[in-house]
Amino acid sequence: IFKVLMNLRNPNYENGEQLSFRNHLGLIQVPLKVKDIPELKEDFSELGLNIGQLGIDDSTQVPPEFFENEHVRVGQKVLAEQDSAAAQQYVRQGCPTALRADLWALILNISNQPEDILYYEQLKSNVIQHDLLVDSLIYKDVKLTASNDDYYFVFEDYLYQVLLCFSRDTSVLEHFTYSSATPPKSYIRGKLGMEEYAVFYPPNGVIPFHGFSMYVAPLCFLYHEPSRLYQIFREMYVRFFFRLHSISSHASGIVSLCLLFETLLQTHLPQLFYHLREIGAQPLRISFKWLVRAFSGYLATDQLLLLWDRILGYNSLEILAVLAAAVFAFRAVNLMEVTSLAAAE
Repeated sequence: IFKVLMNLRNPNYENGEQLSFRNHLGLIQVPLKVKDIPELKEDFSELGLNIGQLGIDDSTQVPPEFFENEHVRVGQKVLAEQDSAAAQQYVRQGCPTALRADLWALILNISNQPEDILYYEQLKSNVIQHDLLVDSLIYKDVKLTASNDDYYFVFEDYLYQVLLCFSRDTSVLEHFTYSSATPPKSYIRGKLGMEEYAVFYPPNGVIPFHGFSMYVAPLCFLYHEPSRLYQIFREMYVRFFFRLHSISSHASGIVSLCLLFETLLQTHLPQLFYHLREIGAQPLRISFKWLVRAFSGYLATDQLLLLWDRILGYNSLEILAVLAAAVFAFRAVNLMEVTSLAAAE
């Protein structure tokens, strides 16, 4: 997908027509509108330095009752009232570990009713009855990524359960109504090209790729009941994660995220950007894998869940690009001294 993004061009666009994009020296050459720092500050105002953040202000020398105890109390009240909008606003400052599973379920409208559990059991029976070619891709991905991760290898069985059921879940196809992607089709043997004999393959329309299981793995720390874990992952996928591996102009799409990252870095750390570019270490070559996995596998799980709190809270993936640029800013002094892509990585 990285090579595809680098070669994207708008045939209706000539560089001379838009002065604002003429000097963009990054790898993304599609002139989409992305936010600047003032717009990001306004949108992510709850992340301002004068507002308490779980994961930061609860671990300082300030007595915890000044922030953490009050934050937990408010979170318990939000859960008691079962107010999804209030929960979404609340998690922008981070979720207490003990409340995260229930708050995320509230935001995602997951209630795990008996019919939901039955639906999951039906998917499991479909896995047992019918082998799919994509099953081997799922096995391979779990073995190559999550099984080799120090945090997630213990959840190998959960990952197989969730992903094999996910591949057979036709309800996932609904997200294609607001996606620019098209689910792949197959034809009944001997009926090639005849649309009335076409079927979506796999049934959910999603081809697993290297690292796909890393969208599920962090959720295993929160949900130990397979049917609930499955519902949370499916909802996270159709709301957010599908945008990280499909081409679109959406603000949370992978193209916009890559462009936002490059624009932030080029605008606010131009010397670093040009240095890395000159030594063949374009910053996006390093950060792309962070973005496409939503940092799963690259942050410690407690940090990753705090990041995903904000994705849910703001209903946006743009925070991923901001964090990626911030990592480069944090390491700027060291990066100015490297002379190769390997050294930069």
